[in-house]
Amino acid sequence: MGRYFSLSAASLLLASGHAGARSVLEPVGEEAQQIAVLFWVMLSGGALIWLGVVALLLHAALFKRHGMNERSASRIILWGGVVFPSVTLCALLAYALWLMPGLRPFTQAMGSTALRIEITGRQFWWEVVYHPPQGPPVTSANEIRLPVGERVELTLKSADVIHSFWIPPLGGKMDMIPGRTNRLSLLATKPGAFRGPCAEYCGTSHALMAFSAVAMEPEAFRSWLAGQANPAESAGASGGALFLRHGCGSCHFVAGTDARGLIGPDLSHLGSRITVGAGILPNTEDAIARFIARPELIKPGSRMPAFDMLPPDDIRAIAAWLRGLQ
Repeated sequence: MGRYFSLSAASLLLASGHAGARSVLEPVGEEAQQIAVLFWVMLSGGALIWLGVVALLLHAALFKRHGMNERSASRIILWGGVVFPSVTLCALLAYALWLMPGLRPFTQAMGSTALRIEITGRQFWWEVVYHPPQGPPVTSANEIRLPVGERVELTLKSADVIHSFWIPPLGGKMDMIPGRTNRLSLLATKPGAFRGPCAEYCGTSHALMAFSAVAMEPEAFRSWLAGQANPAESAGASGGALFLRHGCGSCHFVAGTDARGLIGPDLSHLGSRITVGAGILPNTEDAIARFIARPELIKPGSRMPAFDMLPPDDIRAIAAWLRGLQ
């Protein structure tokens, strides 16, 4: 058991690094850039106040040898303890309010030509549906792709408990609340792959609920989206037959097959994703096989039943088939 969890931990670290876990202070999105600027401005303001207080303290300790009369002390308290902090805090607040429209631009102004991505948080994975301006919706899971230089509208929902959507290098957090649809817009400025966590405690595997966010050049993104709209072809037809025979299709949907389940993540193009298990394992046949056999050991609280009763060859064949769904 210890060896198993060591392997899982190593896989988690590998998946995190591959997904590009970057700091909020390394922004690659317009909204994140403004948040970073606000942070540095507030940090600078706080540092100046701290330096002023330290300077006064040193002056009083080293050079001020005589007492101060009541009138002078009152002036220092008024200007240093009331006026200066009030003016500084009001200036910082005004600056933050000035930034807010850019952090939450009105999605109605984006027009009908903008891409809309509908994201639903579930325990403990993410359902993702792309709604392009033209063409049918495209369903995916646990991975979000965005075109660089184009503003995208995100509609955020929850199917069970409160989750929180966050891609640190691209923008700020927003809660996903059952029965309510929140809207967020993002504009990626640089291509790359990043890791997005669930930022609100949502149950046993909250820390194991993440997703990959990939910012792509516009033409590459449109080509990728067009490919996702078509069924994937995977070698190893026996794996697909076993997938259906053992009942996997009752929970998972795979385009172009008889698998029509809507309970679990859509697996139509699983092989093209960076991770499996909602951002916790690298996308390899071995990782897929381990998740099929004992999902509750990798993701406690997962609603997927264990299939360790299947012959190992069947599990490997199903994993190979799923990995081939590009």
